Amino acid sequence: MASRNKGFKQRQRPDSWRFCVVLPDWAQGDMELFAPAPISLGSGVATGGSQMQEVKYRLVNPGLRPRKTKLEMPGWAGQPAPRTDGSHEFAWHCAPFTEGAQYGIEVFYPYENELRVSQKNGVLHFDGDFGEAPDDDLEWPPFRKFGSDYYTHQLLLDLKVGEDWAVRTEPHPRFYTDTTGTVPIAVPALLRTEWWPMISFIVFKSPREGEVHIFRPGEPMLQILVLPVTCDINLVPMDEEEAAEREMRGRRIHATRPTLAADSTWTSDTDTVFDGTYRYLLRAAKGRARE
Repeated sequence: MASRNKGFKQRQRPDSWRFCVVLPDWAQGDMELFAPAPISLGSGVATGGSQMQEVKYRLVNPGLRPRKTKLEMPGWAGQPAPRTDGSHEFAWHCAPFTEGAQYGIEVFYPYENELRVSQKNGVLHFDGDFGEAPDDDLEWPPFRKFGSDYYTHQLLLDLKVGEDWAVRTEPHPRFYTDTTGTVPIAVPALLRTEWWPMISFIVFKSPREGEVHIFRPGEPMLQILVLPVTCDINLVPMDEEEAAEREMRGRRIHATRPTLAADSTWTSDTDTVFDGTYRYLLRAAKGRARE
């Protein structure tokens, strides 16, 4: 087994970062979404074998500002540090993270006041001034306890997807880059919004004793993915021929890595080595898909 993995083990190259590089901007437009109109998740044409989705939305609070997730630099994605020796590594230097983080729709905390959610002596506290209740049927305040381990926010966001599709809530990508423990943790939930006309509320995991989750004006509080409504996957082992082909491909990548990464290798201030092998192959794959 060690000999099979040999091509992917190198000094100072932790597995989770070994192919991490800066990915150029392949986005298909700014995708700003401040009006009640369709959220375009693409151009509407087939690209790389898949048909782009159009997600229509309506909302009660315009401050939610749903849009395709963007990396914020400086901000939760890190600092705009160049890929040169001595720079500090940030999550955005990693192409798989960059693509993964921008895969969904981000939704913003819509209020002007800061909210702090904490747990003290087993009791959940909400510290924030939302003012007087509005003159409508909205529940107020919009955050409340939900059982003993969770709390909810009255989201009131409608995302209409096509037949055989659904939306899934999850933590915003900044949760994974945060070092303070204060980012809200949205609980995963799959909703079939073709026939369910409103996401009434979103569930968050409660902070642990002594911790605090902070909702700040202008900060994203969760991400939503658009996925097939069922996970129709049959997991089977590769046969010997296919496994051998994959192994050979891996060995070829390893053998050509010094050439592919010749102009893109750098060492961060934590002595972690990065190179552009994955980025080079990613560009090639996207180029083929556009042909």
